[in-house]
Amino acid sequence: MDEIVIRECVTIEELDECVRLQRDVFGLPDLEISPRRHLIVSRQAGGWTLGAFTPDGRLVGFVHHLVAIDEARKIFGYSHMMAVSREYQNRGVGARLKWSQRERALSAGQELIRWTWDPLRARNAHFNLNRLGVTVRTYAENFYGTDYPMDPQLSQGTSGIDSDRLFAHWKLRSPRVVALASNKVASMLPRADRAISIPADWATLSRQNKAVARKEQMRVRAGFQEAFADGLICAGFDRNADSPQYLFYREDALTGL
Repeated sequence: MDEIVIRECVTIEELDECVRLQRDVFGLPDLEISPRRHLIVSRQAGGWTLGAFTPDGRLVGFVHHLVAIDEARKIFGYSHMMAVSREYQNRGVGARLKWSQRERALSAGQELIRWTWDPLRARNAHFNLNRLGVTVRTYAENFYGTDYPMDPQLSQGTSGIDSDRLFAHWKLRSPRVVALASNKVASMLPRADRAISIPADWATLSRQNKAVARKEQMRVRAGFQEAFADGLICAGFDRNADSPQYLFYREDALTGL
């Protein structure tokens, strides 16, 4: 995907394309889409929207970055949203957007980026934990309220199911992240102290059998909460096709990674 150019979206037309892409990719009602004004105000407040453009100038992906402040009044980045056109998914565009976001955040003096994802989405878990090197210490119950369908082709999708989320902590200068950013082999994670499996095909399960899907969500939620209460950190994901699993570790086992 060397022909794809990553640069900031700055014109009204480019930001409008980000709005269009949200509709196409997520299938959300307009009430839940980040509008042009939000993207403009975010930029004025120190954030940015990075776009992935084809050689002919067509927007095929974007990531929206906000500036945030923690309890200790330390500034960090918050990644509010990323979307990639369906025809360009699984082609490395999302990874290029995230690594470009890392470079831009570092240049702005930010060494941490946070964001959320649905814990039942195996592809997102693999991307965030294994390819980007994030860690997870926080599980949020029904973070956004009851979910809307996220796929216009699956009209029922996860609608009516709680929007539980995991919080990614992307430490931009950790040795593991630095290695992954350079396409080097990152240090191997130690043997996991605990694992929590998730359904192999959450999209199909949540569409076809919501009662079972809700039970699975409650099982995964309880597992994460118990692991975090025991002081464990989620830092890896086993992408086994039949039984994908989140992997948990003691904090001291991750020292230096």
